[in-house]
Amino acid sequence: MTDQPDPRLARLDGFRVEIDADRARADIVLARPPMNTISMPQRDQLRHAFEALDEDGRVRVIVLRADGEHFSSGGYIRGFLEASPEHVSKLAWNIAAPARCSKPVIAANRGYTFGVGFEISLACDFRIVSETCQYALPEQKLGQIPGSGGSARLQKIVGITRTKDIVMRSRRISARQALDWGIATECVPDDGLEAAVDALVDELRAFAPLAQRTAKRLLNETEDALLTTAIELEGHCYSRLRQSDDFREGVEAFHEKRKPNFTGS
Repeated sequence: MTDQPDPRLARLDGFRVEIDADRARADIVLARPPMNTISMPQRDQLRHAFEALDEDGRVRVIVLRADGEHFSSGGYIRGFLEASPEHVSKLAWNIAAPARCSKPVIAANRGYTFGVGFEISLACDFRIVSETCQYALPEQKLGQIPGSGGSARLQKIVGITRTKDIVMRSRRISARQALDWGIATECVPDDGLEAAVDALVDELRAFAPLAQRTAKRLLNETEDALLTTAIELEGHCYSRLRQSDDFREGVEAFHEKRKPNFTGS
């Protein structure tokens, strides 16, 4: 990684990127309070930000969070009418950037997490929510449906019955219900959200990078696979990791009763 700033992280529309190299952490922070609406150009830039951070050797874990009491009320509504069909066709690809990213991605959700704000959170690996969080896909109220993968990802998590209830009724889901339904990874008091995210970042960066990247890709790519196919692919990945330096280090550290020093190779 050169010392030159990545041009993909310049002139960001409605968000900023913070990198803490000492903690191997990068934060993508929605910064258009009070509602942190997400514009059409911003969606392209968010994709570019995830791609840039995925290539940044200083970063092990990415956190998606927001300024203020609301994560995001969703997209800039008039922008849907102003956007070209070509631009609109890229919406789901852009918002899927956290899922394509090889590194662990944590969404920190509080307050309104609606529309595209919910959809990009669903594309993350972990969703830590404060008790103030409300999830919703309100597009039916506009005569539309979710267009960035929200209904599809949600159905994988909660099933068709609950997804119809959320999508077709534009129903809001509380933080506690999101946890009960498996949408949220963890639910914490509002004043404990940052501490919970910090703890998860530290936990994740203590693991072997190669094994984490492998686990994420394997789980994502076998979500729709037959059980026999998923087991076979898991075996191939397991076999490859047995040859890694990190696996040898992990085994030796276990037997020597010390903390492993993983290098990502």
